[in-house]
Order: sequence, then C-alpha cells, then structure tokens
Amino acid sequence: MLPSWFLSWKRNFCLRLSDDPKKAASLSSMSCCLQISRLTSGDTRHIHFRLLSFKSKHLCSPSSPCHAVRHTELRVGQGTCGKRARRLRGAGAGSHGASLRVLWVTLTGTEGHWTEPRSREFLIPQEVMLGPGQQLFDFVACCLSEFLDAYPVGRQGLKIGFNFSFPCHQTGLDKSTLISWTKGFRCSGVEGQDVVQLLRDAIERQGACSIDVVAVVNDTVGTMMGCELGTAPCEVGLVVDTGTNACYMEEARHVAVLDEDRGRVCVSIEWGSFGDDGALGSVLTTFDRILDQESLNPGAQRFEKMIGGLYLGELVRQVLAHLAQHRILFGGCTSRALLSRGGILLEHVAEMEDASAGTARAHAILRDLGLNPGALDAQLVQHVCAAVCTRAAQLCAAALAAVLTRLQHSREQQMLRIAVATGGRVFEHHPRFLSVLQETVKLLAPECDVSFIPSVDGGGRGVAMVTAVAARLAAHRRLLEETLAPFRLNREQLAVVQAQMREAMVKGLQGEASSLRMLPTYVRATPDGSERGDFLALDLGGTNFRVLLVHVATGGVQITNQVYSIPECVAQGSGQQLFDHIVDCILDFQQKQGLSGQSLPLGFTFSFPCRQLGLDQGILLNWTKGFNASDCEGQDVVCLLREALGRKQAMELNVVAIVNDTVGTMMSCGYEDPHCEVGLIVGEEGPALLCPCCLMLIHVAGDLGHMCINMEWGAFGDDGSLDTLSTCFDASVDQASINPGKQRFEKMISGMYLGEIVRHILLHLTSLGVLFRGQQTQSLQTRDIFKTKFLSEIESDSLALRQVRAILEDLGLPLTSDDALMVLEVCQAVSQRAAQLCGAGVAAVVEKIRENRGLEELTVSVGVDGTLYKLHPHFSRLVAATVQELAPCCAVTFLQSEDGSGKGAALVTAVACRLAKQAQV
Repeated sequence: MLPSWFLSWKRNFCLRLSDDPKKAASLSSMSCCLQISRLTSGDTRHIHFRLLSFKSKHLCSPSSPCHAVRHTELRVGQGTCGKRARRLRGAGAGSHGASLRVLWVTLTGTEGHWTEPRSREFLIPQEVMLGPGQQLFDFVACCLSEFLDAYPVGRQGLKIGFNFSFPCHQTGLDKSTLISWTKGFRCSGVEGQDVVQLLRDAIERQGACSIDVVAVVNDTVGTMMGCELGTAPCEVGLVVDTGTNACYMEEARHVAVLDEDRGRVCVSIEWGSFGDDGALGSVLTTFDRILDQESLNPGAQRFEKMIGGLYLGELVRQVLAHLAQHRILFGGCTSRALLSRGGILLEHVAEMEDASAGTARAHAILRDLGLNPGALDAQLVQHVCAAVCTRAAQLCAAALAAVLTRLQHSREQQMLRIAVATGGRVFEHHPRFLSVLQETVKLLAPECDVSFIPSVDGGGRGVAMVTAVAARLAAHRRLLEETLAPFRLNREQLAVVQAQMREAMVKGLQGEASSLRMLPTYVRATPDGSERGDFLALDLGGTNFRVLLVHVATGGVQITNQVYSIPECVAQGSGQQLFDHIVDCILDFQQKQGLSGQSLPLGFTFSFPCRQLGLDQGILLNWTKGFNASDCEGQDVVCLLREALGRKQAMELNVVAIVNDTVGTMMSCGYEDPHCEVGLIVGEEGPALLCPCCLMLIHVAGDLGHMCINMEWGAFGDDGSLDTLSTCFDASVDQASINPGKQRFEKMISGMYLGEIVRHILLHLTSLGVLFRGQQTQSLQTRDIFKTKFLSEIESDSLALRQVRAILEDLGLPLTSDDALMVLEVCQAVSQRAAQLCGAGVAAVVEKIRENRGLEELTVSVGVDGTLYKLHPHFSRLVAATVQELAPCCAVTFLQSEDGSGKGAALVTAVACRLAKQAQV
C-alpha cells in the first residue's frame, strides 16, 4: 500500500533545515493537518508503473484514447523539417488557457532555418470561454483577421496551422474531434465536433475564404516539432502550462489504429485524464478532492489538476486557508480574497518560492490578499508552495519516466539517449520545477540519458513546421486528384459511351463502317434443358490443350478431361505438325476412355482470331499467344483438323461446331439459366482472355431467326469515339503496344493493360514529387513490371495497408508513409474506370435486346468469365452497379461461368444437334 500524504509529509518534509523550536513546533502542527507533500520514491515508482501499464494497454487497443498524429515527411528523431527547396510560410493559432496567440512564422532554407516570428496575444473573455462554441470560433477568426490586417502579409492562399491544446481524437492532420474541454473552457456545441471545420466555418463567416486551415496540433506536438537540434534526437514533447500533456515518437507497429508496421508516428498521450479511473485514489488529498469538486469538470482530468499551472495556485490557496482556519497561519485570521477561488495564481506561487526574494514577495502577496503575515508565516507559506510544486514536478517526472522506459524497452536499447522538449508557463515561471523533474526522472529511468531543451517561442515554430508539411501534403493531394480526375467518370460520360456503342452496334449489323464488327457466330440458340448425350470437346487456347468428354443428362453435366502439353517446337513449327499432335492427343484420350472407334459429336474451342463462315467453319486470321505454326493463317482450322485425322487414318470425327471462349461462356451459363443471352470475358492474362467479347442473341433478317453475334468490342473507339475519355496514360500504353491505335476499348478495360496504365500514372506522380520522394527508380521504368494482379491484391479488403506496402517494396519502390495509400487510390481509380466502361458496354447490349423485342422491361442474364472479373475484389460489383444505373428497365443477373471453354463448346455442339434433329422432324 502507498503511504498516506500525511505520513509522507512528516517523514520527508518536516523541517530538516530549522532548529528554531518555535518554528519546528508550528511546522509539526502544520504536518498534522496538512496532507500534501513531496512524494516518496515508492509513490513515484507506483505511479510510473501504473501509467506505463495504462499506456501499453491503450496503444494496443483500437479504441484507444491515445490519439495518433502522422509524422509524415519529417525527419524521425529530429522533429524538424527536412530539406526544403522553396520558402515556406505558415501562420499558427494556439490557445493557451485564457489567451489566444496568433503568429506569423517564416521558414527558409534547409534544416529548419527560420526567422523570428511576429505574434500577438489576445485575451479570451470569460463569457467566451463558457459560451456557445460558435462564439469562441468567431472570436478566434476575428483575432486572426485583426492580426492579418495589422501586418502586410496578404491572405491569398494562406495556410494556417491551428494549435488546439485540448484532448482530441485526431484522424488526420486537418481532422480533429474535441473529446472534452479542459483548462477552464466549457463552450457548448463543440465536444464531438471537428474543430478544424468549426474554425473554417468561422473564417468563412469573417469573409476570409482564401485562408485554409491545413493542420491542427496541440501545444505538446508543437513543442517537440520546434525543438532545436542537439546531440540526441528530440522525440518527446512535454508541456506543463495551465494543463499538462506529453507526446512522443512511437513505433507505428505498436499503434493498433494505424494499420502500419514501419516508421514512427507522434502520439499525444493526453495524460491529464490519467487517474480518472481511480488509479490515483490513494495519493489524492482532501485539497485535491475539494478542487476537483469545485472545477468545471468534476471527476475528470484528475492528473492534470495535480500538476497543471491552472490549479497549483488554487491548491496552495486551499492549504493556506485550511491552516489559517486551524490557527496555524496568520494568527487564525482569513480574508475574503484568501477564501475566494483564484486568489492565488501560479505566478504568485513561483514568486513566493523564489530562493532569493521569495520571503519579501510572500509578504507582499499575502498583504494584497488582505492578510497580515508575521515573519514565520511567510516562511511557512513558502514551504507550502514548495510542497505543492515539488509534488507536481515529481508526478510529472513519474509520468515522463513511464514514456522514456517504454521507448527504451520497445527499442531494445541498453541506454536510451533522447532529448525532451519542454514548454509551458510552469517551466518558464518556476525554475525549480525542472530541477526536481530531472532529479526524479534520473531516479526512475536510470537507463535513459535525457537532455531537456526549452521550447522555441512556445511551440510556435513547431506548429509552423507541421503546417508547412501539411501544406505540402495538401499540394500533393491536389496533384493526385488532378491526375486521377479523368478516370473518375460520371453518369453523363458513361451514358455517352453507352449511346455511342449502341450506335456502333446498329451500324455494324447493317454492314456500315463501324468500330464494332458484329460478326455472326452461327450459334442460333442457347440450351433449353432438353439436350442429352455424350459429346467430345477440344480446347486450344494456349500452351496446354484439353480433350473433354461431356455427358449431358437429366441430372446435369458431367465432365471428364485430360490436359496435354503443346511443346514450343510444335506451337512454332509447321501447321501439319501441330494438328498431327492434336489428333494424337485425341486418340490417346479416346483409348483411355474406351471411346476408340466411336464418332461422337465434337465442339472445338479455338481461342484465336477467326472469321466464321458457318458453325463448323472458321478461317484463322492470325496466331497469338506464342503460336506461330506455318501454313495455317487464312485456312479453315476444321479442315486442317480433318486432314490430320486422315493422315493418322483415324475414324473421322464429327466436328459440329467451332467456337471461341466467349461463346462457350454464354452457353455454359445458359445451360444453368435459360435467360442467359449475353457472354462476357474480362481476363488478366493471355490475349484470348484479354479481349473482352460481348455476345448477344439478336434477330437476323431472313429465315435464320436468332443468331449469336460476336461484337469484338475491344476495337470500339478505334474510330476516335473514345478520345474524350482517353488520357495521356492511355496514349502511352497504346503507343507502346504491338498494335498502336487499335483495340482502344480493350486497352482501357482488360487486365493486360491496367497494370501498365497504373505504372505510367505512378511515373508521372513520381516526376511531380508526389510519390516515392520524387526518386525515379529503374524498376518503375521497366515495362509490364506492375502486373494487373497487383491491382487485385492492393485493392483487396482483406489486406492491411502494411501488406500493400510489402507488395510495393518488393518492386523496389522507396516508400514513404503515405505512398501506399496513394498507390491504392491510383489502382482504385484505374480499375473503377475499367469496370464502369465495361458496365456501360453491357448496358448498351441489354438495352438493344430490350428495344429489339419491344419490351418495357427485360430480364436477362450475362455469363461472365475471366480472371480480372473473378479475382478483382470490386470489379464485378462496379460492373453490375453501372449496368443497373444505365439500364434501369433491364433486370440483369451476372453468372460466373464454369469451364466455358470446354463445357461451353460441348453445349454448343449439343444445341446444334438438337436443332438439327428438330429440323429433320
């Protein structure tokens, strides 16, 4: 158990310096009724460990009352600005108890050089401190305007830093919500509000709209940030003014709310509320309890009320009044001033405790209070002042030692060398406070080599430093927004894309010049559920070739398949060699499945550019995906397959259909949902998946009924219709591609290009100094290094920001604390535009179907495949939302395809067989 304050007084403060019996008797009597004194080492150690535990607990909690302020682009460990290439100016407003100070600070050169500030202090009337919040902020704005009117500094583009020294929850440099008033303030309508916005509103009411508040800090942060450089890094700020608080540089990984694992952030401890949970109950005196009950916030800020300068004079006054009423002081006489709150101020306490002139000042101050002190009375009053202030210094030291011990342990340093910036009127008016503080800190934290550095101009310089950084960050934010603005498409822009695509569809169907080719696929229907039988399917679209046996029955579709590799020498050899290899794989599969000698209907998924002349006729236009087999381009691939079968003297296969993977996707989903009449592929890798082809059933003149049309919409915009939406980054990607000026829509949507668009944006932002400290790295100069899969990973809701940083660091990018967040925004903007453009295209298709059928409302499903659509965390949702907005009369369901390239080919074959049988009947 902690010793009582009475025992502590008697043991430690009972007249070691006097042998005067009369004085000793008086002091002995005083010790019997006075319950306030210097703390013992046990007391301070107890408080030290309680506060250390309190801090550790709340730092690790996401609901922590410790409020983190990012230490962005400031030299960690120095607390000053790094090199600045241009002159920076900032004005700071800081609240100090019942006064407001406005400063004009100019930072110049490098390493935090600055000029002497111009400042003016305004007294805040009591009625403003206790009145409506709007009245307080109007007063601040008025003082700011008056200050600016007195100096020819101009107001255009002026950036303001706001020193607001009350407990706040800070979520950004310019966002800070007041938790509770302290220091005698009690303005209504402010707690729970963003004080920056309240000040901005007040400045606007003053008609000074060009002035912007870019940063809010408390006086502790300002004190630390403005610390002069010394031999040790300044990473702690300590203020003992009307109230008290401290801040320090914490490892970001220890602050739960930040989602960071690198670097450091400045944490404002807000330790004035320590003890509100009863932790200080055993060391509180009767006078502390009376002072608390008579305050504006009983039960709150208990630690601050034992240390802060607003309360030290009041504690002394209560002790003196108590001793006078017990006839120990002033012959038992009191006065109205002695019994009235505010009768003794911090300045009085400091003057009376002064070693040289303290006794004389005590006589003068006591007489001003209407008292008639004797010689012994003045000395006893001095001892009371010393006891109150010593306790305050020791309490403050115990708290500071907890901070230093945490830093020493978390950084695993045997001896922590660190500087503490100090500020506030208690330090300024009471020199002995610092000496007691230093002595106690040394006792409690012997593993810490601490130097104390007085603040420069009350933290004004530090506020200017933070303001300068905030102004730079605001400029970077503006450049980022300007860069990404063209990617943020509104409804009107998307509606134009939809209308342009519908117009291009009509022209393509009518055979007119159009960027949409609208090619017939000769697929005339989707599955109706009556299809039955066994079918073979071939899937050729890359270095692997699949052969499938698809059994379509009442219970659904069963698939057996085997994958065969196609060696590079075969893929790039002769056409005869390639198709002979394909036939060998088919024969091997038939033998293993017991199908030798059987001639099953076969569907061939051939995912290369073809011009179809019929359902079983496809002319290869050109090879892609690393294939370059000779004597194939311009030939019917079905004929090439049949010729290979003849060479192998194998049974003739019944090739019913040749399809691309997009048709297969629609057919695969159509088997599950008869409303599926549109197919869409948006992939990340391989040209077949990269080229989004949208298909639809549309009426064709004549006796053909309906037919699936391959839009080849990747070329949409090649006629210049997308130029208004194209950015310089799109142009760079297009010019570096193998087909400049072509497939413009594809290059704004598909996964092959999104990573490259992001890379070009990052290069641009780096050249502006917004990202990566302006350092152009070789990795970012490398084409295709930023894969589209990185967009999916970076935008994943399951990844923490620290994991995003890891992805970027693996690319060799020199990250700062905000770079990961900015890269995330770039990725979001690029992928969102892609998804919205894709959605606008789908909306054009479904609206066209609805109009063709003369329906007021259309229910339709879209079968979708492709890794970008399936793996990106938000792409599918954004596509669906855009379709819903642009085609409100269409109820569109998106279905993800399962094996569209294999199962879909078999189903195309099954539908063709069904239609053939129906035609025979």
